[in-house]
Amino acid sequence: MTEVVHTSRISIVREKGPTRRAVIEGFGEPIYYGVHGGIKNFYKVEPEKEHAATLDHIVAATAG
Repeated sequence: MTEVVHTSRISIVREKGPTRRAVIEGFGEPIYYGVHGGIKNFYKVEPEKEHAATLDHIVAATAG
């Protein structure tokens, strides 16, 4: 395979605490990452708003 099929262009910025905002080229809305449930308990953090963790997106992409 020598031809590049797609290049992802993404910028990720930490907003506050564990919350990160990802802007993906070609999409109008950002995606927010953070912590929730057992993950926030493990890290002993209480975010202002819970968001899916990067782990959640990896599992969904693998299972999908």
